[in-house]
Formats: sequence, structure tokens, C-alpha cells
Amino acid sequence: MFETGVTPVEGVQGVRVWPVGSLLRAIADSLEARFNPVAVRGEVSGFSRAASGHCYFSLKDEQGQVRCAMFRRAAGLMDFSPRDGQLVEVRGRLGVYEPRGELQLIVEAIQLAGKGNLFEQFLQLKAKLEAEGLFDAGRKRALPVLPKAIGVVTSLGAAALRDVVTTLQRRAPHIPVVIYPASVQGAQAPQELRQALRTAWQRAEVDVLLLVRGGGALEDLWAFNDEQLARALVESPLPVICGVGHETDFTIADFCADVRAPTPTAAAEMCVEAQKAGLDALSDVQRRLQRSVERQLQANAQRLDWAASRVSRPSHLVTRQQGRLESVAQRLRHGLGKRLQRESNRLQGLENAFPQALSQSLAFAHRKLERAQLRLEPLDPGLVLQRGYAWLADMQGRPVTSVMATKPGQALRATLADGEVDLTVSAPRLI
Repeated sequence: MFETGVTPVEGVQGVRVWPVGSLLRAIADSLEARFNPVAVRGEVSGFSRAASGHCYFSLKDEQGQVRCAMFRRAAGLMDFSPRDGQLVEVRGRLGVYEPRGELQLIVEAIQLAGKGNLFEQFLQLKAKLEAEGLFDAGRKRALPVLPKAIGVVTSLGAAALRDVVTTLQRRAPHIPVVIYPASVQGAQAPQELRQALRTAWQRAEVDVLLLVRGGGALEDLWAFNDEQLARALVESPLPVICGVGHETDFTIADFCADVRAPTPTAAAEMCVEAQKAGLDALSDVQRRLQRSVERQLQANAQRLDWAASRVSRPSHLVTRQQGRLESVAQRLRHGLGKRLQRESNRLQGLENAFPQALSQSLAFAHRKLERAQLRLEPLDPGLVLQRGYAWLADMQGRPVTSVMATKPGQALRATLADGEVDLTVSAPRLI
């Protein structure tokens, strides 16, 4: 069902009655969903260029004709001047010119017949994937309402990346953005785009992906018409927003992604709600809660006034409340006394157990010290000297461990178990 802004009413014999404008908009929506984008071949008739730069003409053949309009931006990209009678192929969008209720083809590209091989491939692949159900709305994933992180798949040098990052920083500066770089044009681009998508899946560090690049000719955007890329988008475990080209550009990736954005900037706006909007929503909730509390307080105040007006014996109520207070006070004193007794018993138990615990701890530490002493005693150098060995050093205290480090007449000092002996080297001998 199409949203037209006006609901048809039921007329005579149950037939729906449409306002004219609503009917035309519904027809335009039907054309957009069923045919666009569309390529048409025909003969140029009545070609004219207005002072504004817009071009108007008809395409006809033996069976009929359709009115065409080409706006100045698209007309400026033509590489020839159309003439009446020429056979051409055009690419564009079918719509309805509502002021006159006429079918109209908005032309986005035009070329002489025979030059449309790429677009033919586009249409063939589009028909194939659509028949397989890759474009079905039922299989597409919903976007996260509050993403914790956003991934962007595009070229690091693309203007689209700057537009997306600027938009996200303005709308939601608190959300981190992860870039997965890939070429967006050229023979290597489809494979790099698929690899970037897989990298995002494997890392699982973002909640939504933006696949973006700026506008260009059909050849420039051809990487986004790759069949394997289309299937990768369908298999993606993450929701994907595709914002490729300008508003009038369509690619296979647009149809396979979960959401199509008319531009990269629009893709960034779609994936996250502006921070200000969230704060405004919270403020609105706060105001509504405050009003609700005020209404509740007012209602309770009225109930209290009503109850006060019905009290005939205030002294009786006071007596009853005094009895309740006394009961509560008694329970409180009883409960407090029991709690104090329990804490006193626990403290007494800790006091009784403390000397024994301290004694056990000291005994454990003493045993640990004795074990350490037993392990250190075999390492005492004095025990080695008592077995007849000596510590040999020069007069500066440097140890002598080799015969080659001595010379005749050199003064040495030997340290024994019970003292020191000064020696003089007579003749070093190797063993």
C-alpha cells in the first residue's frame, strides 16, 4: 500500500473515490517500485533545449511515444546533440507530471543506439537476482536503534568518507566510527569491497555498516554492480546501508543492501539519530513524567482533603495512631536489643579465638624460618673453608681463579677457615 497523505473514501456501490492528486501520487509510487530505473530505446521527436538548460523531447516508435525531460545536470553530460529522427537509448526514471497528469520519463543519460552494453548487463543481472529473491524486503534486516559503533566501507581518499565522518561527528560524536578501506572503482574494487565486508564481520566490532562512494558515470560505479558483491551483501550478518552516487544513481548493491540511501551523507544520517534529537526526546519524557507526578500529587491531595472532611472523631484516629506507634517502637527496641546481643556474642567469640590464632600464626612463621635456615646452611662458604679449601685473592681483594692470572713475586692473600695468610708466588705451574 502506498502512502499518499489522503485516504480514499468509499463511494457509490463500494467503489473507492480518490482525490486526483492522491491518485497521481499513488500511480507515481507504483511506477517507481515496478519499473525504475528503466532503459528505453526510441526515435527522438520534438527535441528542444530551454533557456534554463533543461531539454524536452519525445521518444517514439511504431507503437507509441513517451514524453521525456532531461534536466540541466544530465544534459550537460551529453557527448552529442540529439536531433529529431535519431535512434537513441536513454536511462532514467518513469514518473507522473502531476500538473498535467502525464506519464513522463526523467532522462538521466542518453546515447546513440548500440552503446548500452553495460546497462544491458545491469538490467540482466538485476532481473536475475530479483528472480532469486535477493531484493525481497522480507529478508532485509532492521537497523539498530542505538548503534554502539558504526563501520564505513569505502576508499580512504574518497570525498564520500569525509562527508560521512563529518555528518556522524555532527549528529552523534559519542559513537565510534571504524573505517574498512577498499577501492571503489576499477577492476580490483569488487574483490576489495567483499574483503572489507568480511573483515567487518570477523572483527564484530560494529553494529551497522555503511557502503558508500560519491557519484559518477555508470562505468565509475560498475564495481557496485558485481554479482559476488551483491551476494555478499545478502549474506552479511550486519545490517548494511548503501549510499552510492547521487540521488538518481542506482546500483545492484542498492537493491541488495538492507537500506538504500540517496547519497553518502544521507546514509550517515539514516544510521544514527542526531544527538540533539535524543536529548530533546529525553527532555520531553522528563516533562511528561513531571506533569504525571504533579497530577498524581494533586489527585492524592484531593483524596486527602476528602478523607479529612469525612473524619468525625479526630481524637479516635490520634489514639489509634498512638497505639500503632507504640507497637512499632516496642518492636524496634526488641529488634535492636537482639541485634546488639548477637554482635556482642560475635565480638566475644573473636576475642576468645584471637590468642590461639595469634599463637598458631607465630608458630607457623617460626617453622617457616627454621626451614629457610636449613636450606641456607649448606650454602655457607665457611663450611667449604672448614673442609680444607682456601679463598685466594690479590692484595686489592680481587679473586684469583686461574694460574694464568698470577706472576712470580706477586703478593696474594689466602683466606682459611680460621684466618688469613699472606703468600708470595714463586713460580706458577699449570696442572
